[in-house]
Amino acid sequence: MNSLLAPAYSGARISGCWNLRSDGSGEGSLDLLLPSVSTGLSPRKRTTSQCKSEPPLLRTSKRTIYTAGRPPWYNEHGTQSKEAFVIGLCGGSASGKTTVARKIIEALDVPWVVLLSMDSFYKVLSPDEQTKAASNDYNFDHPDAFDFDLLTHTLRKLKQGKSVKIPVYDFTTHGRQKDWKTVYGASVIIFEGIMSFADKKLLQLLDMKIFVDADSDIRLVRRLRRDISERGRDIEGVIKQYNKFVKPAFEQYIEPTMRLADIVVPRGGGNMVAIDLIVQHVHSQLEERELSVRAALASAHQAQPLPQTLSVLESTPQVRGMHTIIRNKETSRDEFIFYSKRLMRLLIERALSFLPSQVHIVQTPQGEDYEGQTFHGKRITGVSILRAGETMEPALRAVCKDVRIGKILIQTNQDTGEPELHYLRLPKDIGEDHVILMDCTVSTGAAAMMAVRVLLDHDVQEDKILLVSLLMAEMGVHSVAYAFPQVKIITTAVDKKVNDLFHIIPGIGNFGDRYFGTDAPPDWSDEEMDEPSY
Repeated sequence: MNSLLAPAYSGARISGCWNLRSDGSGEGSLDLLLPSVSTGLSPRKRTTSQCKSEPPLLRTSKRTIYTAGRPPWYNEHGTQSKEAFVIGLCGGSASGKTTVARKIIEALDVPWVVLLSMDSFYKVLSPDEQTKAASNDYNFDHPDAFDFDLLTHTLRKLKQGKSVKIPVYDFTTHGRQKDWKTVYGASVIIFEGIMSFADKKLLQLLDMKIFVDADSDIRLVRRLRRDISERGRDIEGVIKQYNKFVKPAFEQYIEPTMRLADIVVPRGGGNMVAIDLIVQHVHSQLEERELSVRAALASAHQAQPLPQTLSVLESTPQVRGMHTIIRNKETSRDEFIFYSKRLMRLLIERALSFLPSQVHIVQTPQGEDYEGQTFHGKRITGVSILRAGETMEPALRAVCKDVRIGKILIQTNQDTGEPELHYLRLPKDIGEDHVILMDCTVSTGAAAMMAVRVLLDHDVQEDKILLVSLLMAEMGVHSVAYAFPQVKIITTAVDKKVNDLFHIIPGIGNFGDRYFGTDAPPDWSDEEMDEPSY
């Protein structure tokens, strides 16, 4: 995933999303958008985009990127408390379903909208079926042509906020491509297809059902234009398929499902009155589902003793001395960086001691056996919460050879005070790994909780997550431990208080600004707001 909330719908009939993805695809470069970890002493000025008069857009030479973040989709217990709102779009072939979907997306003007096409879920054809398809004798407009089990499973997981893999169907070869798309996270899912209303289990997942109606002659003309120009078909083959399969299937399977629709949209994407009504209803549903996580964290679990899952680095004279230097507001930037790096190395080494190990016997050069230990797991992956957490990556790389690294950008919404997810890039198959989640300071725990929730949504096991931070407030420790009791928390120090502005007291200041040499705004926060805003 190399772009911030970039529209990822590409090509006709391929499932796409207007949101963050974690499949490593997309144009652009993280290095062009975020500052790299550097120890150079030239100061950089903080960049922000909090002006309410301007839309949350970042324009590049190749694309326009929508930079609004995803608000919390879970409660203070860390469990999902709201599902995505799913809109089902049904209609005949070439009726304008995709156009209506795009019009709805544009009019909604909200982040994290996923567009899912049913065409991605055609079944894999047998050799005999491949031969029939090549001669336009295979019925792609029959319910049996679709993999409803995979489709229902995928839509249900996506509705629950999980990461899913979407097959990519090639209409030229009539088969699935090798690489599948990874799609994650949505406030709204728009699911479109000719058989969207044909399966009872699918219908149960739809919160709103829309039927797009268009004249049959118009649909035929659109299908001719699309199949000839985009799918390499000839006119005779398209007309043959239409008369033999498409038209009868519409009359038998698709048109009767119009009665199941909540709204029928005649004239497709040109019917802005209907689209405006749909958008108003979706907005009202989203408002009812809004959550306030940070306020709940500030009032919960704070009178309890520190959890057993917390490990604090022993406060030796060396550790205490390094804290004295980096907490001192008069410390120069080069000394702040130097001693922060020393603490990070100690912290990472401490965190590694909590990874599972097993006995491993080796033979020494003297020919004797030595009973030692080795890591007992598949892989170790580091994930940094940008921007400050990125400064801990060199320490992890120094002690873990060939470690994989992921990144998550979480920022505070200045209007709501809630954390928002803006960007993520996670290695493939991270669900099989032990993950070291890195952030330099944790005050309320709101950003850390969101990052943990993201990892869980990508099938990382909770007991395989280690949260490491240079400095934490007791509030943040309690918040994370209460929501995720199996996550191991490792830090070099825990401060007792968080003030009304969510600053750790006595604290360390804004770590990101002190490390990178940027100027903090007067209302900075100790965790999410040390990242730049885009």
